[in-house]
Amino acid sequence: MLLIISNVFMTFAWYGHLKFKFSPLWIVIFASWGIAFVEYCFQVPANRIWHERFSAAQLKIIQELITLSVFSVFSVVYLKEALRWNYVAAFGLILLAVVVAFKKW
Repeated sequence: MLLIISNVFMTFAWYGHLKFKFSPLWIVIFASWGIAFVEYCFQVPANRIWHERFSAAQLKIIQELITLSVFSVFSVVYLKEALRWNYVAAFGLILLAVVVAFKKW
């Protein structure tokens, strides 16, 4: 849950400003840094807690899966962009990477 919350904040920090293209760049940079600070307040504890169960590589793969899930919803709902078939296919390939990373070989 902490990683999902952190990813919501991260997505807004990285991409939320795209709706405010006419705002001065320095303002959106500082706003993004402020949002990113909140993101780190969730992400850092999440990684510390889960590192006892998962390797750092596995945590990163989980992070990417959550990031793409959150971003897909964000881009459709907030930015009003279409979710194209090739984005869904790419998402599926990353899901396959999760399976590969977590399978006991």
